[in-house]
Amino acid sequence: MKLGRILPIAVVIAVVAAVGGYVFMGKQQEQQKQKRARAFQDQPAPVLVAPARSTDVPIYLDAVGNSKALNTVTVRPQVGGQIVKVAFREGQDVKRGDVLAEIDPRTYQAQYDQAVAKKAQDEATLANARIDFERYTRLATSNSGSKQQADTQKALVAQLEAQVQGDQGAIDNAKAMLSYTKIVAPINGRVGIRLVDEGNLVQPGDANGLVVITEIQPISVLFNLPQQQFPQVSKAFAKGPLDVDAMAVDGKTFVDRGQLRVIDNQMDQTTGTIRMKAEFPNANLQLWPGQFINVRLLVDTLKGVVVVPTAAVQRGPQGTFVYVVGDDSKVAVRPITVAQQDDARAVISDGLKAQEQVVTTGFTRLSNGTRVNVQSADGQPQDAAPAAAPQGPEAAQGRRKRGSAENTEGRGRRSENAPATPSTKQ
Repeated sequence: MKLGRILPIAVVIAVVAAVGGYVFMGKQQEQQKQKRARAFQDQPAPVLVAPARSTDVPIYLDAVGNSKALNTVTVRPQVGGQIVKVAFREGQDVKRGDVLAEIDPRTYQAQYDQAVAKKAQDEATLANARIDFERYTRLATSNSGSKQQADTQKALVAQLEAQVQGDQGAIDNAKAMLSYTKIVAPINGRVGIRLVDEGNLVQPGDANGLVVITEIQPISVLFNLPQQQFPQVSKAFAKGPLDVDAMAVDGKTFVDRGQLRVIDNQMDQTTGTIRMKAEFPNANLQLWPGQFINVRLLVDTLKGVVVVPTAAVQRGPQGTFVYVVGDDSKVAVRPITVAQQDDARAVISDGLKAQEQVVTTGFTRLSNGTRVNVQSADGQPQDAAPAAAPQGPEAAQGRRKRGSAENTEGRGRRSENAPATPSTKQ
């Protein structure tokens, strides 16, 4: 009976002791964590900084444009016949007046010769009629001949003169038709793929033509901008030509620089945009007709403004702000006004001066008055200048010991000191 009473009491005592020990150990661990957290908070926060700079900032308007040949011509024959020669290579650059192809000229040469002969015949008849006119005029003056005969001969001379003029027109026409048997380039440019081969019969009404020539030096680029940006562009364009940069697909690689030539005379009501045309020299043939290209239009340049990296600009309930590092290695929350911002930098119109240091990385532990440790990009303090490395095996052994100690200390800090919950977006 005594054993049966003692056993439950012992079990209860053991359970109470275990619970008490667990609670006691939990409190001990919580106190240790709080001590380590306070110690971690007392350490300077590692940050990267960048100076605010005063510089000129260009204002660009971005768009996607489509390259188009400055001039495009479909070369078609002006006379019918068989192509006896193709004088160009596909993809060749040609000049205005270069012969591209020849049509069999024999028929047109014969027509030209006939017109020349007909004129010679009529000129001979005219010469004879003039001699007769002079003779009849002298006879009529001396009353030895009829005046009516002289007048009739005068009209015949005028008729033959008109006929000779008509013959000259026929010669000019035949000469032009003969010249059309040589198909020449009407513009400077590059020929495309040949559409008709040698030996084919062609007619002036052929729809496809012989070849297409495109003028790509210079080349034009068409792009659209929202109608909200039209007043800004129009105002800048009225002051003088505006530069337009052609950029690669990544939006960073520069391709070519041209100038804005035309702003369309009406808005597109379906899209709410306005079309513009820029012209590029395309000296290295970076742009090609039909190619889509990123363009940016320079509409203004802000002179002597304060800029900081975009990563330094933070946003909170009160608006935008930055963390400014003071001479005492403490950060101060500074409200700012952002006038212009892109992926790389932000233009600050108020709240910051040039050469002030702003935090760009390491916002997790920052608040107003937090001490910081400014580090370089490789994670080392900026003010820690590397000392001359000693030589010899003893120095190497000392470096290994120091490195082992630093690694052990770093692992202890990382395992024991958890960072606080961030209050601003990094």
